[in-house]
Amino acid sequence: MALKARPDEYFDELETMPAQARQKYQNQQLSWTVANAYRHAPTVKKMFDEAGVSPAQIGTVKDLEKLPIIRKTDLIEWQKQNPPYGGFLAVPVPDVERVFISPGPVYEPIQHSGIKWFAKSFWAAGFRKGDIVINTFTYHMSPGGILFHEALKHCGATAIPMGIGNTETQIQTMLDLGVSGFVGTPSFLMTIIKRAEELGYNFSQDFGLRLAWFTGEMLPPSMRVTLEEDYHIATAQAYAVTEPGGAIAYECRQKSGMHLMDEYVVEIADHETGKQLGPNQTGEIVLTPIHNRTWGLIRFGTGDLSSYITEACPCGRTANRLTGIVGRTSDAVKVRGMFVVARQAEHAVAGFSSISRFQIIVGRSAYRDVMTLKAELKGEAVDKKKLADDLGRKFQEICRMKLDKIELVAAGSIPEEHQAIVDERSWE
Repeated sequence: MALKARPDEYFDELETMPAQARQKYQNQQLSWTVANAYRHAPTVKKMFDEAGVSPAQIGTVKDLEKLPIIRKTDLIEWQKQNPPYGGFLAVPVPDVERVFISPGPVYEPIQHSGIKWFAKSFWAAGFRKGDIVINTFTYHMSPGGILFHEALKHCGATAIPMGIGNTETQIQTMLDLGVSGFVGTPSFLMTIIKRAEELGYNFSQDFGLRLAWFTGEMLPPSMRVTLEEDYHIATAQAYAVTEPGGAIAYECRQKSGMHLMDEYVVEIADHETGKQLGPNQTGEIVLTPIHNRTWGLIRFGTGDLSSYITEACPCGRTANRLTGIVGRTSDAVKVRGMFVVARQAEHAVAGFSSISRFQIIVGRSAYRDVMTLKAELKGEAVDKKKLADDLGRKFQEICRMKLDKIELVAAGSIPEEHQAIVDERSWE
């Protein structure tokens, strides 16, 4: 269904479909997607066959309960066993348009770039022709930078490929070009604002920033109040997942939950049984892309916990809405927009014979996620500075995240029974 950038609030006709029409549309798209993946992706066929399910038995969203949930750890292992795509590629290799990489590593093939369904999220947030927008997501390997860039262009906005970091360069660019929009994480926007104030600027008066679109980390209610009331920046947030290839849900200007994208079948499921849950029940977000048919992901478990509501939204969009992300099902945590996976951290530490066990502590400081690695030493006869430097480099190489602090602690400091990753952040 073609998207049309009409002058009214809505970006395409899918957003205002009646519930019955949406159900029919998603069931039809799901049936085609499942049949295609079964036919062309060997691992999908194997999964169906082992579950004793044929593609013809998946005619509705409810039928997905017959299938197991795929997890990121499964993808990592399958891609090791059957490189590069783990048997999930559902198109000929020459038809792959782009390949992105997420921590694991997981190689993510995309046939069509997803500009248009990402653009719906920016359109709902108010981005239009004439807006000049800095995109502070990385353009290196991960999909966020380039996909968000092209989606902004599709809304008519001018996109500036800033990437992350270089705070003072970001500030100067915002001043020189009259930037009106920001795309990135809320903590990085606050970092820019605070640094500008340290340099002597009055941010509200000296800058023209009026729109901010966030994903990659949670937007605390208190920070939203600060941005909107103190700095007069209209904020919107979206929920995006790298592996299925895009934005899953997005806020409209009502800011009362995030509208689900019609390019995905989204289930809220019991993490243990895989059974679908009803409105207002908290469970794992499970995704099946019905737009990116390159990738045969059927029932991908995100590990994120949420619930959904079905009440009508005053904006006129009719899709169900996610109520927000309330936690994680597994020992993995999203830090500064990237997942830190316990298994990867274990791999990073495993090569250091002087370390007996470790624990990662994630906290917040000055509007920023802070990640500390505690490493328990087997003995004191070690060059601690060299060990910390080497450990930091190895961790960044494997996990693609830089540690803020490394604490080398004495034997017995970390309990034998412990979580690999502890999230101590508060979002109030």
